[in-house]
Amino acid sequence: MTQPTLNLDEKVYAVSETHQLSVRDLLDYFKQRGSLRVSDLHIKTGSPPTYRVDGRLTRIKGAPLDEKTVARIARSMLSEEDWKSLETERSVDSSLGSGDMLFRLNIFHDADGLALAIRALDTNPPPVESIGFPNRCWEDIVRLEHGLVLVTGITGAGKSTTIASLISRVAQQDPCRIITLEDPIEYQLQGHAAMISQREVGRDVPSYERGLRDCLREDPDVIFVGEMRDRDSASWTLTAAETGHLVFSTLHTRDVRGTLTRLLDMFPAERQDEIANQVSLGLAYIICQKLVPKADGTGRVVAMEILNNSYATANIIRTRKIEQLYSILQTKTRDLQTERMTTLEHSLAHLVHTNQVALEDAMAFANHPQELISQIRHMQSSGGEE
Repeated sequence: MTQPTLNLDEKVYAVSETHQLSVRDLLDYFKQRGSLRVSDLHIKTGSPPTYRVDGRLTRIKGAPLDEKTVARIARSMLSEEDWKSLETERSVDSSLGSGDMLFRLNIFHDADGLALAIRALDTNPPPVESIGFPNRCWEDIVRLEHGLVLVTGITGAGKSTTIASLISRVAQQDPCRIITLEDPIEYQLQGHAAMISQREVGRDVPSYERGLRDCLREDPDVIFVGEMRDRDSASWTLTAAETGHLVFSTLHTRDVRGTLTRLLDMFPAERQDEIANQVSLGLAYIICQKLVPKADGTGRVVAMEILNNSYATANIIRTRKIEQLYSILQTKTRDLQTERMTTLEHSLAHLVHTNQVALEDAMAFANHPQELISQIRHMQSSGGEE
């Protein structure tokens, strides 16, 4: 029997004998603290509501949720159609708007009953200047007319925020045609000078591959592919970049070398030389980022590894000598359009040197801890000059 839809303002969770919260109260916490600090809310039977704050799970001080309350919360957030899908498929992806915020929902069953994972999505991306780029490469990126810009990192590393900020700046200054393929749509991009079409995979188009094939017939100047998930989506994304479009996309990789290796490994061995050549011609930038806790405990700050596909790096990619790229990242750091590269360790060392990040946190996030120590010592001996 289908349960009745609840109002988001109805009090459904008894924190204590004297204090009750509605679903909207639970969602408003994102707005109070800011979604850049509070990214997710987890609801499941046997635990109190739990937020992910600055990357770490934090339970609120309240009573554990019972099965009936979790079901009421889930029902209040779903349409009739999504609720039926949950009953038949045992899980459902959906979204919910509340005030000026958008939330991505995944509701599923576990051993205790229903569980909800709720991700906060800001409707407006932050200004690109506030993202935390360690150099001015973003100014070069927003002036690009073609090429592939890959932003990589683990889930929750802020990849979509970085790309949305870059595209938003392009849309403000250029009268161009922008088409995005997203799953789900996380930011509502404003047209300004540009004309923007945002398409959600599963709702507006069945797959990334189909969306990319359609896209190439829709006269785009800028394309955003939410994720290169498989060989087909990667192949079409590379083709789009190679044929004169500015293309943004993401991968779940931790550094530049891992990004290129992962991209090549999507294809069979007999095609990897061909793909390496295609990447060397079409790639513009790789930005690998991590969000690191601030030393003062007020949030997180971005650390980036940045590859600018210059002539030298293109030759390394084409010949698949990927292990040589790290030394290029270490040396091509001058504030010139043909350079502006950095290793993650150099970025972290600067954050430590300027007291933005504690050394122990930087060490935990470094891909090469010994190189991080070397970079910090170099900055200390040179007085911070880079």
